[in-house]
Amino acid sequence: MKHAQTASAGGSRVGRSIVTIIAEILLTAAAICGLYVGWMQWWTGVQSAHVQEQSVQSVDWTQPDGGGTLTIAQPQDGEPPVQPESAAEGELMARVYIPRFGDQWERTLVQGTSLAELNLHGLGHYVISQMPGELGNFAIAGHRNGYGQPLGDVDKLEAGDAIVIRTKDYWYVYQYTQYTIVTPDDGSVIGPNPLDPGQAPTKRMITMTTCEPKYTTPTHRWISFGELKYWAKVADGVPSELAHVDADGAVQFINNGKTSVFTKLGSLAPVVVGSLVAYAVLFVICALWRRWPALRAIREGRRPQPDVDFYAWLWRHQPGPAAMRWVLVLLLLLAAVAALFQWGFPWAAGEIPFLRAMSNYVSVS
Repeated sequence: MKHAQTASAGGSRVGRSIVTIIAEILLTAAAICGLYVGWMQWWTGVQSAHVQEQSVQSVDWTQPDGGGTLTIAQPQDGEPPVQPESAAEGELMARVYIPRFGDQWERTLVQGTSLAELNLHGLGHYVISQMPGELGNFAIAGHRNGYGQPLGDVDKLEAGDAIVIRTKDYWYVYQYTQYTIVTPDDGSVIGPNPLDPGQAPTKRMITMTTCEPKYTTPTHRWISFGELKYWAKVADGVPSELAHVDADGAVQFINNGKTSVFTKLGSLAPVVVGSLVAYAVLFVICALWRRWPALRAIREGRRPQPDVDFYAWLWRHQPGPAAMRWVLVLLLLLAAVAALFQWGFPWAAGEIPFLRAMSNYVSVS
């Protein structure tokens, strides 16, 4: 009878262990999938913002206030200047502001629309289209999902909304007019006259292209059109569309230029290293202080032999009191998550075909 009870207990323990292992594998896989979505939706945007900030800091563009009091830049008469007249692939051309997307919304615009440009530089200019201020169609592209989703809210644009382009010396204020949805092979929307292909251009237009639908595999392109309203000089201040006037009559730029800590960091490698260093130091302190009380209790028979459980095993094998063991495990998990964001997910998105197709990821140094 005793032997039968022992065998029954052993069988139950094995069964529980198998169920626990399967559950842990499934939960871990679900957590990794959730983290991948977080990487795609958040961290790629942080890295893109970091690169954009570096691009802005790398050029010697004057501030609109000229170091003094900020004023409203008045619309200029005459033909708009074209700036830049040319640009190399990946070169910073402009900074873009769309107040409808929020006061703090700002993206850089570089020459080219390859994934290397769009993934890290915000917006890209179609090299075959016109330049800012030029007669014809100034066409740009950007992601609608992931990588900071610069054009994620194009469906919120309303007629008359401002699309402001700031080059080195000039402001070009375009006014949103309408949108259309086309198939990816419709190149007419980035031609000189997208509203009447084949005819000579008569307007100075802007066209923004992005994916449609937003959250599933894109089958079409969402095309937003606008027309140049006026141009102004950066030396004269900021356009009224980008300014607030306070109770004292002082002009304030709506974008305060603040960036997050993660944007300034741009890499999670320091988080990985810092977590592991903190873990190592705390591990040694706890080992010298209290050693391994959980394992000792099992050896001495004060606790029953545990079932097979990876996370419980990991927790038991940390030194020190229970609270410190939790801290040690959390430090390991933090290092693991940061490593996935920094190296694991980029590798998966670049090497696993269906993830590469889903994320539009390219490895960019």
